[in-house]
Amino acid sequence: MRFSKLFLTTIKETPKDAVLKSHQYLLRGGFVQQVGSGIYNFFPLGKKVLDKVRKIVKEEMDNAGAQEVLMGFITPAELWRESGRYDKYGAELLRFKDRKENEFVLGPTHEEMVTYIAKTFVKSYKQLPLHLYQIHTKFRDELRARFGLIRAREFIMKDGYSFHSSNEDLDREFDLMEATYRRIFERLGIDFKVVEADSGAIGGSGSKEFMALADCGEDTILVCSNCEYGANIEAGKRAKRNAPRPNELKFDSNPPQAAFAKFHTPNIKDIESLSNFFKVDAFYILKSVVKKALKNDGSSELVYFFMRGDDEGEETKMLNALNLSNNAYISLEDAEIKDLQKAGLEAGFIGPYALKNLTRAQHIYFDEALFEASNLICGANEKDYHFVGVDLSAFEGLEYRDLAMVKEGDLCSRCGGKLNFTKGIEIGHIFKLGSKYSSMMNATFLDPNGKAVPLIMGCYGIGISRILPAILEQKSDEKGCVWSKEMSVFDVVIIISNIKDAQQVAFAQNLYERLLSCRIDVLLDDRDERFGSKMNDFELLGFHSAVIVGKGLAEEKVEMILREGLRKTEISIKDFESLVAQIIQMIEEK
Repeated sequence: MRFSKLFLTTIKETPKDAVLKSHQYLLRGGFVQQVGSGIYNFFPLGKKVLDKVRKIVKEEMDNAGAQEVLMGFITPAELWRESGRYDKYGAELLRFKDRKENEFVLGPTHEEMVTYIAKTFVKSYKQLPLHLYQIHTKFRDELRARFGLIRAREFIMKDGYSFHSSNEDLDREFDLMEATYRRIFERLGIDFKVVEADSGAIGGSGSKEFMALADCGEDTILVCSNCEYGANIEAGKRAKRNAPRPNELKFDSNPPQAAFAKFHTPNIKDIESLSNFFKVDAFYILKSVVKKALKNDGSSELVYFFMRGDDEGEETKMLNALNLSNNAYISLEDAEIKDLQKAGLEAGFIGPYALKNLTRAQHIYFDEALFEASNLICGANEKDYHFVGVDLSAFEGLEYRDLAMVKEGDLCSRCGGKLNFTKGIEIGHIFKLGSKYSSMMNATFLDPNGKAVPLIMGCYGIGISRILPAILEQKSDEKGCVWSKEMSVFDVVIIISNIKDAQQVAFAQNLYERLLSCRIDVLLDDRDERFGSKMNDFELLGFHSAVIVGKGLAEEKVEMILREGLRKTEISIKDFESLVAQIIQMIEEK
C-alpha cells in the first residue's frame, strides 16, 4: 500500500469529549469516526485492526471445535418474551415495530435466537455437544455512552453458545473456553486477569470475566497478592472475618461486655454515634440495610439485610440473594423514611428481633460473616433503644447470604493473602447458563432413555471492538498508538525523507517491492509532505516499525525505528538482501 492512496486523515487537535487516550488516538489517527452517541464508522486502518482481532479469535474458536454462524441483527420480540427477558432487560433493549406492527428488538445478545435454532434442529443427545458462535454487530441503548469504543451503543462482539446433555459436559466446555480465551488474549498481547464474576442480565449458575488491566477501567476488581485469585467487586469473596486485633481497635471495651439487655440510646441513629456511645468497635454492631425491591410486574416490597457495622452492602449481591429462590426482582432502591414508618419501623433503630412478625417481611437476610456471631449490638425496633449482648446463634431459621462488599485489605478466601483493588476493562465473559433459557423456551432433546429434557447451555462473549482501546490504554504513549505485534497496522512503513530526491525514491521503491515479495505488510510513505509530518503520523498511528530512507544513503545506511520505545538501529545497505533479511528479522522478533 502506498500512503498517498490510503483513505486516511489525521488530526492534530484532541477532539472534545474524548477523555481517554485510546479514544483520542483512534479519532486523531482516523481509525474511526464518531457519527452519533456511541456509534462509530470504522475507516480502513480501524477495519484492518478489527480484522486482525477477528482472525485470531476465529482461529482459536475453530481450533476448540466451535462452528461459526451468522444470526440476524434483528430478533423477533416474541423470542424475548418466551425467555422472560423482554420486560426484564430494561431500557437498554431497543424495541421497535415494522410497518405490519410486528415487534422486534436490536440484539444486544443472542441467547434467545440461538436457543430457537437449537430448539428447531437439535432433537437427540447424539447431536450433542454443539458449540455455535458468531462475530457480529450488537446494539445496547446505553444511557451514557462514553469512553469511545469501551462503552459504545453499537459494538462488535464474538458471542458463542454451547449445548450439552449434562452439567459435567458443560463444565468441560467452560474450562475449554477459559483456556481458549487465555490463548486469544495472550496472542493479542493484552495484560489481563481472569476473575470470578456476577452473571448479571445473562443469568446462569457461574461466570468468569477477562479483564484487561488499565487504570481507566470502569470495573473494580479484587486481586490476591499471594495467589491467582481475582474477582469483580460484585462477586468478590473473602475469608471469614476474625475479631479485630487489639492494635486495630478504636476502643478498649471490645467486645461489649453485657448480658442481653435493652439500653436507652436517645437519638443514636447511625453506626458511628452508636460506636462512640457504647465505646465499642463497629465490628460488633449489627447494621440494618432496608431496600425497596422492584419486581418484574412493577410492584415493590421492603427487604431487609443485616451485616457488621464496619461493612457495606454490595447491591448486586443483595439482589442475587433475593433472586436465589424466586427470580422476580429487577432492582433495589433505598427505602424512604415514609416506607419504614408505614412498616412500623423507626429509622436508625431497626433490628432482627420480632422483625418478621412486625413487618410480615418475606426477605430477611444476614451476611455470612455474621454466622452465629455473638456480643453484638442491634436496634430494638423501638425509637431510642438498642439491644446489647445479642447472640445470633440463639435465633432460629436465619438465612445467611454473601451480602457485604469486600474491602481492600480483606483476606483471600483461597490462601489468606491480602486482597487489593485494581481497575480493569471487561474484554471477555463466559457463563454457565444451565437450562435457564431452554426451559423457558421449551428447547428439549431426547436423552438415552428417550425422555425429553431441557438442553444445558453455556455462553461465551468477547468484545471485539473493545479490544482496540484496551490495547491502547495499556501500551500507547504520549506520542500516539502502540499496538501489540499481532495487531500492528502495518509491519513496517518506508518513509522517504525527501520525495524530490530521485535516489531516495528509487531505493525506497525497490525496498518496498522486495518486502512485498516476502509477504511483509509494508506501507510506502510516498507523500509530498515534510519529514517531521511523516514521523508524527508514524508515531500517532503506531505502525510496528519504520525504515527511514534519507541522507544516510550517502553513507550507505538506512535507519530502522521500532515504534514501541522508539528504539533506533542503523542498517547497512551494501548487501541489499542482507538489509531485507535484517528488517524481516527485526519485525519478527518483536
